[in-house]
Amino acid sequence: MKQLDIVILAAGAGKRMQSSLPKVLHPLAGRPLLSHVLDTAHTLSPNQVCVVYGHGGERVKQVIDDSSLVWIRQAQQLGTGHALKQALPSLAETGHTLVLFGDVPLVKSATLWALLEKATDDRLVMLTTELDDPSGYGRIVRDHETGSIQSIVEEKDATPAQKHICEINTGIMVFPNRLLPAWLARLDNSNAQGEYYLTDIVEMAAADGVGIESARPANSWETIGVNNKRQLAGLERIYQQEIAHDLMAQGVTLLDPARIDVRGQLICGHDVEIDINCVFEGDVRLGDNVKIQAHCTLRNVTVAAGTVIAPYSLVEDACLGAHCRVGPFARIRPGTRLDEGVHIGNFVEVKNSQIASGSKANHLSYIGDTVIGKHVNVGAGTITCNYDGASKHQTIIEDDVFIGSDTQLVAPIRVARGSTIGAGSTITRDTPEDQLTLSRAKQLSIASWKRPKKIKPE
Repeated sequence: MKQLDIVILAAGAGKRMQSSLPKVLHPLAGRPLLSHVLDTAHTLSPNQVCVVYGHGGERVKQVIDDSSLVWIRQAQQLGTGHALKQALPSLAETGHTLVLFGDVPLVKSATLWALLEKATDDRLVMLTTELDDPSGYGRIVRDHETGSIQSIVEEKDATPAQKHICEINTGIMVFPNRLLPAWLARLDNSNAQGEYYLTDIVEMAAADGVGIESARPANSWETIGVNNKRQLAGLERIYQQEIAHDLMAQGVTLLDPARIDVRGQLICGHDVEIDINCVFEGDVRLGDNVKIQAHCTLRNVTVAAGTVIAPYSLVEDACLGAHCRVGPFARIRPGTRLDEGVHIGNFVEVKNSQIASGSKANHLSYIGDTVIGKHVNVGAGTITCNYDGASKHQTIIEDDVFIGSDTQLVAPIRVARGSTIGAGSTITRDTPEDQLTLSRAKQLSIASWKRPKKIKPE
């Protein structure tokens, strides 16, 4: 393949999405549709990637922060041919141009490589596929005798006989750059839509005696575009199903492959088990023998070998060591690091804290901006009071500390090695090593006290 330019058409308003968000920014697996197309485009090692934008274009440029792209504005959306014509000044005089679409996110690199392998300086190559229901798509019209492609007829311009053709145009094509300017100059908008169709070039190429070749994807869903929320949801399921199949091929156990969502990158070691309705966002890495139980969400997390995350837990921007136990109903917030063998139990929240090996907080506690040493037991209902209304302060709990239930540790504070904190205490000063520290009001029993009684109205 000689020099390759890629043009991604991404100017459509997407009115059927019923949203103010530009269509190409709607998320698929947590990332904009256009981002998926760009990822695939970059795998082809092009000379340049041009994005033709229009509706909400400035917002598109802000979200897709890629300095390598050539951004081309299509002020009026007058059709695909008009869109490519806006990019023409940026294209090389020789080589080839591959046209992709910002709302067709699932096309695979292998499919596009197969298309590019057929491209020559004297040949137009297009990606086609067959659908059981081709409604809404341009039909591929072939010569009855030779089978060669003669033209593409759009749905609204097709005859009743042509509407029965099941081979459709995907819109993805490779043009020889030396012929493209003349073809674009000859386009007109004499059609039902009043638009300049890029597909009309196919008929021009046939008339000019230029060879027209086609290739087909391994899966017809690779070429499905998004025009409404229903189609977007359908592609989401296809995408997730493909990820599930890949994970299982790598040896991951998915208790139900239809109920997993990966919205980023998920890398798994050996013998990983993932229960139903788990969501993985950003960069998630699971070590050997990790178990993620039902209804958990992990976002930008590293989990070392043998750790179990129990149901309904949320872990984000954190690092979990080996053989930890987290949850159920635990929340691990950004900046948290758990060393080996740490237990974080039900309804415990940990934020921006380091917890050393063998320590436990098993019930109903908040640990924020805290450094906890080894073999510490944090009793139920313990709170590190890290915020004074203006600033955050740190709590340091050294090794072998035992903290009784319903304790408040008012930061900044240091709980010394071997300390025991009596249940129900509010600790405001540093504690000494190996001593019991507690702060409670004196317990009283008043013998003469009588419980008040309700007075019934007369």
